Amino acid sequence: MTRRFFTHGMTRGGWVFLALLAAAGLLIPLLNLALPESHPLHMPTYAVTLSGKYLTYALLALALDLVWGYCGILSLGHAAFFALGGYAMGMYLMRQIGPRGVYGDPLLPDFMVFLDWQELPWYWLGFDLFPVALAMALVVPGVLAFVFGWFAFRARVGGVYLSIITQAMTYALLLAFFRNDMGFGGNNGLTDFKEILGFDLQSDATRAGLFAASALALGLAFVLCVAITSSRLGKVLIAVRDAESRTRFLGYRVEHYKLFVWTVSAMLAGLAGALYVPQVGIINPGEFAPANSIEAVIWVAIGGRGTLVGPILGAGLVNFAKSWFTAALPELWLFALGALFIAVTLFLPRGLVGSLPRLWAKATGTRSKAPPDARAKAPAAAE
Repeated sequence: MTRRFFTHGMTRGGWVFLALLAAAGLLIPLLNLALPESHPLHMPTYAVTLSGKYLTYALLALALDLVWGYCGILSLGHAAFFALGGYAMGMYLMRQIGPRGVYGDPLLPDFMVFLDWQELPWYWLGFDLFPVALAMALVVPGVLAFVFGWFAFRARVGGVYLSIITQAMTYALLLAFFRNDMGFGGNNGLTDFKEILGFDLQSDATRAGLFAASALALGLAFVLCVAITSSRLGKVLIAVRDAESRTRFLGYRVEHYKLFVWTVSAMLAGLAGALYVPQVGIINPGEFAPANSIEAVIWVAIGGRGTLVGPILGAGLVNFAKSWFTAALPELWLFALGALFIAVTLFLPRGLVGSLPRLWAKATGTRSKAPPDARAKAPAAAE
């Protein structure tokens, strides 16, 4: 099975992407740590951190593409899974502060001391251990997705109704985490982190290490998604996307397939959030904002849903443009994003990567092959 995956599952484009990602994961930290600041090829630490943040966004886009591009589930709530993973890692980072906080309490975070909490809540226990925090960054979003999907998919909720419910879930969590009595810092969230695994979070070496870890996580997640989508399971998912009723008629338990891919996608989004927080230095309820989920949908649409590489490219391009526009022309950023989304929708409906075969065929005058996300006939896909 492994040999079949490496010979048939991974495309040439996939191998190119993994090679480029591996090169970036090694070269960028090297340019930051090995070269002096005066060297023309030196990469400043802020650029390393910004690039690491882009990689976590790319992982979120990949997770969304797994359910939207291959199973037809348009989620407007993936920011919830991303934020839950971030809070899990933020709780670990807060526990690492210890007596170095403003109030010097060895056990309670500063915001709990300020709010006159007398003891650490039970759901904070164990978060002084990195393996527990990392596990919770995967388990908590996964459990929430499983419970949500169990009821939604069994009730055959789909289409725009499911999208609205996912957005409502995200907004409900946003309101809940804003409350001080939830024990997660309220409006201010969790911040003022000091170290991770004993390493100073502000040091160049730690920043470079977090970037390399983000690149590794994205590469492993990409391989996992390729393995899922290129397997028999993936063919059934495509059949569900293109003809759910027909696939159900053929005898497949559609809700089980949906529930599986939905849960896996949520766990990947949680991992992205866990890698995001130590690099940006804060997590607050604003990460639950429905606008964040909608923006992730835009990344996937621009890059090309159903292509895996496309959403990663889309997340990188859009966020790079966002960083540039918000610095150079901050008042025009939203207009630029809207114009880009409209242009891609009108002229490249399959996204940048999904439209490449057609554009190449048009430029060379050859007949193009079906794009990666071309609609397959349900019986063939479900066999």
